[in-house]
Formats: sequence, structure tokens, C-alpha cells
Amino acid sequence: MDVKKILEDSSKYLMNTYTRFPLVLRKGRGVRVWTADDREFIDFVGGIAVNVLGHCHRNVVTAIQKQAQRLVHVSNLYHTEVQVKLARILVEHSFAQKVFFCNSGAEANEGAIKLARRYSKEKVGAGRYEIIAALNSFHGRTFGSLSATGQKKFQAGFEPMLEGFSFVPFDDIGALKQAIDPRKTCAVLLEPIQAEGGVKVPSPDYFKQVRELCDNTGVLLMLDEVQTGMGRTGELFAYKHFGIKPDIMTLAKGLGGGVPIGALLATADVAEAFVPGTHASTFGGNPLVCAAAVATLQTLLEDNQYMIEHCRRMGEYLRARLNAIKEKMPEVIVDIRGMGLLQGMELRRPCAPIVKACMERGLLINCTAENVLRFLPALIVKEDDIDAALDIVADVLERLS
Repeated sequence: MDVKKILEDSSKYLMNTYTRFPLVLRKGRGVRVWTADDREFIDFVGGIAVNVLGHCHRNVVTAIQKQAQRLVHVSNLYHTEVQVKLARILVEHSFAQKVFFCNSGAEANEGAIKLARRYSKEKVGAGRYEIIAALNSFHGRTFGSLSATGQKKFQAGFEPMLEGFSFVPFDDIGALKQAIDPRKTCAVLLEPIQAEGGVKVPSPDYFKQVRELCDNTGVLLMLDEVQTGMGRTGELFAYKHFGIKPDIMTLAKGLGGGVPIGALLATADVAEAFVPGTHASTFGGNPLVCAAAVATLQTLLEDNQYMIEHCRRMGEYLRARLNAIKEKMPEVIVDIRGMGLLQGMELRRPCAPIVKACMERGLLINCTAENVLRFLPALIVKEDDIDAALDIVADVLERLS
């Protein structure tokens, strides 16, 4: 495999939408990946929270192989057993009664925006269509989801955004209460943890207050669990940490165990706003990706949710190791925050050089919000993997500080 030629062709033929590292990844197993020139890396990016079971988990691979031999794709004009099975599992383990399948988190959030507006129009009237989201949020790159994203840097060059969206500070119930206008507001859209925004975790009572406020004003509560769902935080869905239930929830990333799938979940009452012709997705819920998602969910839930409990334990261990590094380097590290195996380390400096230095040492990690190292290992990660990864991080921080 000619690495130089691949890199040259990448520059020549692919649109320049990513700042890619000069690595050509060839294979992955568990929490490790190998390049075309046989370099090995510990992967604490995990496809950005996608590979919840690690790379090439045998259950997911087997499910894809079997389904590919049987039926890869049919239109949603027909029924397939595996799509219905996936929907049933999601309903049985969440607040929801109905599911719509699509291909990504951005598409799921587009569907949520449409569903909230249509529901409000059907139940209340046409003038109630505005959605309140949070500053520093991230909901996707399509025009609807981008318009709902509270970060100007992602919107730059694409203005004007779609109307009907406003923003309040995250974890500020007073600001949200002031922003809601029952005559105009149809929904509130929030992430349980602002992952892309720097791993911002709300105060313990925030979502209970949001739920009560939405109930009192007749406004829908929509949760974007694209990154926090699928066991990532130590619960199958992060809303369970806060003792509330949303009206609408979106999923993607980890749902397919590595293949592209998104899902929009809702209560039966809200879901009734969608009828044939109001929303659709050609590839949504196709048999191949549904088979992978079923295998992923079943693996997460088997043995009384052992995998999710393992995520809790490893999350505690990861958090403890990160805090130990912080205690030794208070002049470098501002804060450690997160839930489960979604953890962030806020630095007093830009973290891009840290990411590069760690990569040179055999560790893949991610930088978000310019100065936050985001740790997203697979839920199958072990203490030895965490130790190996954080030894590299600690050494790099010490050398570069």
C-alpha cells in the first residue's frame, strides 16, 4: 500500500472539508488501530463516539455479514423484520413509543425540528414554531440543524440561517424561563452534555427544572443524544441520569456500532404529527444498518447491561486518572469534567499541539472547543488501556508545559 500516493490522491480528489492528520488507517481491533505502514495507535477518539464496542466487534461484524447475504436494502414502502426489531428494542428501553430511522445525527435533528413544528401547528396553531437551543451547542451541519447550533464559527459563510431559532446560556434556567414565549415557542432543544462544546455538564437539577418549565408552558423538550446515547455516559441514554423523560430524542453515532444510522424517538402523542408524506428517508433504517444496530444494542444490554456497568466503572477510573494528572499540573489543567466514558480535560492553552504530540507517541485523542481534550474510548476499554493512554498524555503535557 503506497501511503504517499493515497495522501496525494486524497488531496487531489476529496473536497477540503477536514483537517486530516497524515495517517492512513488500515485496520482496527478493539481500542487499537493500525496504519497502512503498520504503526499501532490506542484509539481514544472512537470515530467521535461512534465505535462504542470498539473496532470490528465480532457481534457487529457477524450481524453485517449475515444480513449482507440475505438483504442489503429495500425501500420503506415495505416492512423488514430487522427494522421493526430495532425499533422495538429502542422503545422497550426508553421513554418513547415510536421511532423514525434516518442516516445521521444531523438528519435525526432535522426530523426532530420538523416533528416539533408540525406537532405544535397541529395542536396549537401556525404561530407557534420557534425553537430555543443553547449557546455553545452543536446539532449538525444541515441547514436546519446548523441553524439550531449555538456556535457562530460553524455558521460562518452560510448566513442567513433559517429563522425561528433563539439561544440561551446552557445550564441557566432563569434565561430559559425568560426566553420561552408560550405564544411562539414550540420546543426546547438541548444536549444532556455539550460534548462538541467542550464537555460541559449541567448542574444536577437543571434538567428537572427544564422539564417542569416545559410542562408548565406546553413546550416540547427535545434532547440531542447523538453523542451521549448508547451507554456512553454510564446509562443507555443520558437523560436517565437526571430523572426526567423528554418528548423527543435523537440518536446516531454509537447506535450502529460503526455503520451510519440515526434515529428520532418520540412519545406516541407527539409522533402522531407525522403521517405518510410528511417525512421520509430513502436509506433510513435499511436492513444492513439495522442489523448492525440490533447487534450493538443487544451486546450493550446482554447480561443485565454488563457493558454499560463496565462503562461506569471505566469512566470512574478514567476520571480518577485524569484528576490525578490535574493535581500534579494545576498550572496546565483548568478542569476535568464529563460522565462515563465521555470526559474532557480543559487546558490553559490550545490543545492542538497536544493532540499532535500524543499521536506521535501512539495515542489518538481529540481536541474540541480549542482547549479541551476530549476522551471517547470504546465502552470495552480496560484499565490497562486507560493507563497506557494517560501515561502518554501526562508525559506530553509535562514536556510541552
